[in-house]
Amino acid sequence: MSLFSTLKLPNGATIPNRIAKAAMEENMADADHAPSDALIRLYRAWGEGGAGLIITGNVMIDARAMTGPAGVVLEDDRYLDRFRTWAKASRQSGAQVWMQINHPGRQMPAGLAQQTLAPSAIALDLGKQSGMFPMPRAMTADDIADVVHRFAATSALAERAGFTGVEIHAAHGYLLSQFLSPLANHRTDQWGGSLENRARLLLDIVRAVRATVSPGFAVAVKLNSADFQRGGFSPEDARSVVQMLAPLGVDLVELSGGSYEAPAMMGSSRDERTLAREAYFLEFAREIAEVAAMPLMVTGGIRRRAVAQAVIDSGVAMAGIATAIAIRPDLPNRWRQGGDDAPALKPITWKNKPLASSAHMSAVRYQLARLSHGRRTNAKVSPLWALITAQVEAKRQAKQYRRWIADRAA
Repeated sequence: MSLFSTLKLPNGATIPNRIAKAAMEENMADADHAPSDALIRLYRAWGEGGAGLIITGNVMIDARAMTGPAGVVLEDDRYLDRFRTWAKASRQSGAQVWMQINHPGRQMPAGLAQQTLAPSAIALDLGKQSGMFPMPRAMTADDIADVVHRFAATSALAERAGFTGVEIHAAHGYLLSQFLSPLANHRTDQWGGSLENRARLLLDIVRAVRATVSPGFAVAVKLNSADFQRGGFSPEDARSVVQMLAPLGVDLVELSGGSYEAPAMMGSSRDERTLAREAYFLEFAREIAEVAAMPLMVTGGIRRRAVAQAVIDSGVAMAGIATAIAIRPDLPNRWRQGGDDAPALKPITWKNKPLASSAHMSAVRYQLARLSHGRRTNAKVSPLWALITAQVEAKRQAKQYRRWIADRAA
């Protein structure tokens, strides 16, 4: 099977090739937290770059619950024309374009000055950086019902805007991942305890979304292959959840791993099995593929054509690429033409893994910012410099967000 062969999804839709632009958090919303001109220019570059599937960065289902201060929010149709422009720019060369939809739960920065929600009142453990995230409030049944409604409502709006699918984010330690993890979820009611209970919220959301959108609109789930924390969500749990998703009309499951506490998605896992190769989570994906009824996608560290092809040869349907395609947005086209480009950032070997993860994300966002202004990327950017400048910008954006959310409440 070639990287450039088509993939037919369970719902009948077709992805033109097996390369996906995986989600990255851009933090490029405009003053209304709708897609900015810069964000649309960035996706136009990816739309021209040749990926068969483009998955957006986080779109928030609730303006009060943000993964970052300049995130895009889709709660109603007030700015739907901006979303239509975003979708059109991304789809110009025929790619499937899916909106990643998310709720951060306890992984919402304290600087945004909002009450955070989580399955249980358990704070993030980031060592000296723990104060960056507040203690969350345990969610009530009404809170949980509201989240289910919001995921479905945002999905319906995404379809109206011209996106071809949504990806429900249940990985990387965000809210749905928190419910799945026995470390973050200490509930004793119907949403806690057994894996079936911990998966209940994710399954209810998938059902609600599938019932809201049309049959041809793709519904995908991003799931951790593991949390990489002792006592957390395990590879065996991931296999079971994939089996639970099978009868619910899920068109694809993207496998990643880790959280803010254990940032395996940056290649800094606590499980050494994942560190020896470029495709961090491929070994786990092979095991999960044995029970998966839907196509699987693996994201994490892929930057060479040979590795992406090895992912497909292993039986995984899609190879998701993030950092490499942030550096070179036309990477799929280059590979199609026979090139062997393998873009990479400067390595980060800091002992503080959460801080190293932040620096990596900052260096990626630096590339995205340059692309959004029509400039060439710079893979040699200093991670420390990128981190410091990103922190300064985040403080400015957080102040702007606090004013915006206060004006909404007035």
